[in-house]
Amino acid sequence: MRYKVTFVVGLALGYVLGTRAGRERYEELKKSARQLAQNPAVRNAAEAAGQTGREFAGKAFAAVSDKVGDAVPAGLAGRVRGLRGRGGGSEDEWGTSNT
Repeated sequence: MRYKVTFVVGLALGYVLGTRAGRERYEELKKSARQLAQNPAVRNAAEAAGQTGREFAGKAFAAVSDKVGDAVPAGLAGRVRGLRGRGGGSEDEWGTSNT
């Protein structure tokens, strides 16, 4: 509950300060954020973080599908790309292909 109250207070404070700053300050912040996002070091860090996240997600998906893949109903296994070979046929319960 304390965290919710803190969040709401922070949100209200940000709104009040944002409305007082005006449109010019908003445009300055927007320009700064755009420049930061176009910085090569920031872009490289974001790309590295994204790649690492995709690797961990792939490993997690493989681990979970190995452990629960056989327990997944055939209709659901046909919709999940990594489990297609384990489930029923190549069609789901509506008779459509999920390729």
